Amino acid sequence: MTVQDPSPAIDRFVGQLSQFRRAIETSMTQTNTRLDAIERRSATRLPLATAAHEATPHAKAFAAYLRAGDDTALSSLSPETKAMSSAIAGDGGYLVDPRTAQTIRSVQLAAPSLRSRANLVTVEAGSYDVLIDRTEFGAGWASETSDAAETATPALERISIPLHELSALPKISQRLLDDAAFDLEAWLAERIAERFSRMEGTAFVSGDGNDKPRGILTYPQVDDASWAWGSLGTVPTGAAGAFAATDPGDAIIDLIYALDAPYRANAAFVMNSTTAGVVRKFKDADNRYLWTEATALTEPARLFGYPVLIDEAMPDIAADATAIAFGDLKSAYTIAERPDLRLMRDPFSAKPHVLFYATKRVGGAVTDFAALKLLKFAAA
Repeated sequence: MTVQDPSPAIDRFVGQLSQFRRAIETSMTQTNTRLDAIERRSATRLPLATAAHEATPHAKAFAAYLRAGDDTALSSLSPETKAMSSAIAGDGGYLVDPRTAQTIRSVQLAAPSLRSRANLVTVEAGSYDVLIDRTEFGAGWASETSDAAETATPALERISIPLHELSALPKISQRLLDDAAFDLEAWLAERIAERFSRMEGTAFVSGDGNDKPRGILTYPQVDDASWAWGSLGTVPTGAAGAFAATDPGDAIIDLIYALDAPYRANAAFVMNSTTAGVVRKFKDADNRYLWTEATALTEPARLFGYPVLIDEAMPDIAADATAIAFGDLKSAYTIAERPDLRLMRDPFSAKPHVLFYATKRVGGAVTDFAALKLLKFAAA
């Protein structure tokens, strides 16, 4: 019997294996290419919630309510599955889930306003009380044998910050809501944050305290030489409605040293862009600019070494205007707010659009009058 040589069959089998391997490698390469493209597209989009977040019962129910007004799922959530257990329909709205509310706050903190440097606290009550100790214990020298004399006792002062309701009313067409590709949460976050940050920023500077926070410029203002607790000290520029024609930067130096040394360590300037454009041109005797531009995007510009906060709510330069503030804002101003944000869907008032009525509660007030000074554009 003739035995055939197995070599040709083995060679054919090896060749088929090689072709199969190359086909697998080609398929894997194509798959990896497609996955890389998907990842690149995903990286350019900034979703407000992760896939795990979107899969939660509250997130699904909340999305159904926003898009179609279907609150059946929200109403039937058990306390264990509700993102916020106080989400009830009886008062006409539901609480935004924590991830969405946190995104809105992040946008606000990035906005140029006193919020970014003030003392920010969250409360559950309708007001926030701050206890201020602005006196000192008495003390004195005593000999070894003499009796110690009674010394003065410090007095505490209570400052109450009421919380006021802030609201926004953006709208969107029902057709866009029906489009599954539309990022509803991102749209709501952007619009609500824009409204809230603008209204808050103005109130923190010029709010009168009636149904809104009280701003820093609405408190009594007195010349710093006559300063007393309950008012803000002012330093004049030496010219009405302008800086002095000679050595204009001297008024800013006077403003800096009107503030007590303990506050200067964490102090910053606050002014709007128009005022900054004027101050930016000041030079010293050696023709060097007093203003130092930021070396990184996350760093503020500096004036005489102190950071500058550009807040468009500050007034322009004008006669008797206090267009520049300087101080330790964390000590000087306190912002109190409730952590929740309430959202109500209204599909009837602006048909064919759907209105989203968002509300939150926030308050603000000066809590340390010694920590802030104002530059007044006046001759004296």
